[in-house]
Amino acid sequence: MSDAGGGGAVVLDGESLTPADVAAVAREGAEVAIADDAREAVRAARERVAEVVESDEAVYGVNTGFGELVDERIPREAVAQLQTNLLRSHSAGSGEPLPTEAVRAMLVARINALVKGYSGVREVVVDHFTALLNEGVHPVVPRTGSLGASGDLAPLAHATIVLLGEGEAEVGDERLDGEAALARAGLEPLTLGAKEGLALINGTQLTVGLGALLVVDTERQVRAADVAGALTTEVTLSSTVPSHPAIQAVRPHDGQADSAANLRRLTADSEIVDSHRNCDRVQDAYSTRCLPQVHGAVRDAVSHLREAVETELNSATDNPLVFRRDSIAGRSDGGATDAAARASGTDRAAVLSGGNFHGEPLALRLDYLTSALTELAAISERRVDRMLNPNTQEPHLPPFLTTDAGVRSGYMIAQYTAAALVNECRATGRASTDNTPVSGNQEDHVSMSATAAWAARETADRVARVLGVELCCGAQAAEFVDDDLAPGRGSGAAYEAVRERVPPLEGDRPLADEMAAVADLVRSGALEARVNAALDEPLT
Repeated sequence: MSDAGGGGAVVLDGESLTPADVAAVAREGAEVAIADDAREAVRAARERVAEVVESDEAVYGVNTGFGELVDERIPREAVAQLQTNLLRSHSAGSGEPLPTEAVRAMLVARINALVKGYSGVREVVVDHFTALLNEGVHPVVPRTGSLGASGDLAPLAHATIVLLGEGEAEVGDERLDGEAALARAGLEPLTLGAKEGLALINGTQLTVGLGALLVVDTERQVRAADVAGALTTEVTLSSTVPSHPAIQAVRPHDGQADSAANLRRLTADSEIVDSHRNCDRVQDAYSTRCLPQVHGAVRDAVSHLREAVETELNSATDNPLVFRRDSIAGRSDGGATDAAARASGTDRAAVLSGGNFHGEPLALRLDYLTSALTELAAISERRVDRMLNPNTQEPHLPPFLTTDAGVRSGYMIAQYTAAALVNECRATGRASTDNTPVSGNQEDHVSMSATAAWAARETADRVARVLGVELCCGAQAAEFVDDDLAPGRGSGAAYEAVRERVPPLEGDRPLADEMAAVADLVRSGALEARVNAALDEPLT
């Protein structure tokens, strides 16, 4: 639940966190607050953990070792030390630190999971966690170390050990030890209680935090691809008939219909399109003719990820989970529920071990997204070639979009860069099909979901750069279209947005910074905002 869009706090209740909320906290510094009902759920779950401790029965995560050491029984007087040792031993990541937005996304996702009321932490732990976000205390978290089962252990350990006054955190421009960082937020270091260390690190929150940001970014990116494709369609004198609603209606994929509708909106009132509507060419190349089908399939892949991310953001991903016995009584599980409830030593509490920490529901869809985004880059690069290539371009366009071709190379090498970026996209590994057993083979199948998230994030960055090349070339090609013909509402606005960053190419000059500037238009949403301002209805 959130009114962050209006500048307020994102209210965490364990049930309604959205990708947009995560982006608001991660990127815009929106504060977070805990709903009253969620606080009650946290307190109730902690009471159940206390009951389990008092029962003195062996319960994983409370008074046993972890992973392969599950059969090691921990005496009551060492339970708190067990949790502290867990954070220390699991802070074993490697590599460059996560960017601040990734850390903040991970923290807000973890808090939301805790306040569902199945983790068993004390309320003070949630409050300290919340204060880190609201006071701008950002733990230093090495990027590499998660296998996506049992969750994102190493990254979450580095993030949460700061609550103990250990590890490191960035506060503003300073990098401080954990205790000094807490002091900046007016906090004292915590001493962990039973189960709390495991509850802090056992979950998929790095993966889902990155996934939430990817949903926001790639939904914007596919709309930007529609804009770039519409501009290319127009300046290459291609037809908009393939976006006719009748064609979409007989193959009713949602994404295809949305991209086709966007192309119609973007080219509305285009005199350029009208000027060649009755030309002799029967069909265009696939890169423009099949734009709705390819862009639409990418849209559907992003929607598939959104579905999983929205579920995961509001899920309990600990192991074990604590329940009231009456909340699970009567569920059909072959008697395992009743056995677990009895093992807790009380009629009130049940502790169930399971595998909600496994990142496979995210990992597979993140790999799917990487493949889909690669296709978005690939079709964009092919449209670049249609504008530049003297063997395929329309007669009104000069070779490589430059006059005096030969003496000048124009945008020739920009296509090389686009092709190299597509190759890098295609070479990105598929993480979710890999597996390395760990923890003495107790954890014998892992998801590599965090690796999949990073691969998708890097691919999305490359796609933005390919789209930047296409938009630069589209704007340059527009310089050779009849000045007396008005462009479409959206395509014309896209041209103007590019021209505010990049002047027409009147002679060879370095292009790298200009292509980067237009890629930033895609990433930031500035291109979309400019186009939407010119349309009767915004892009979908």
